[in-house]
Amino acid sequence: MKKKNNKKYPAATVAFYGPNDRYASKVVVSIVKNKTASPDPMKKWMSGLTDVRVNEKIGNEIQSFLKEHGVASVIMTGGIIGCPHEEGIDYPEGIKCPLCSFWSNRDRFTHELE
Repeated sequence: MKKKNNKKYPAATVAFYGPNDRYASKVVVSIVKNKTASPDPMKKWMSGLTDVRVNEKIGNEIQSFLKEHGVASVIMTGGIIGCPHEEGIDYPEGIKCPLCSFWSNRDRFTHELE
């Protein structure tokens, strides 16, 4: 009888972001080395022309990144979970993104208005 491989680490988290709940312009992939480790390294990909979820070049680069880090499992969001812009980097901290009004009063996970 073959023994099942229950290895869970290193794990990868994959999250999609976009200006609305239909178009993903950014994907962020982080590597978690063990159950007590913080996600590191982290890599981001962005696309202004095609949805990152169907961009073949980005898909191939993500696969290479996962392989490079020996990923045993992947945790992925079920959809787009917020604005692709980063508070404190793309706009001042403490305000809502001025470019993504879709997300300004919306729950990132349910997409329902708050």
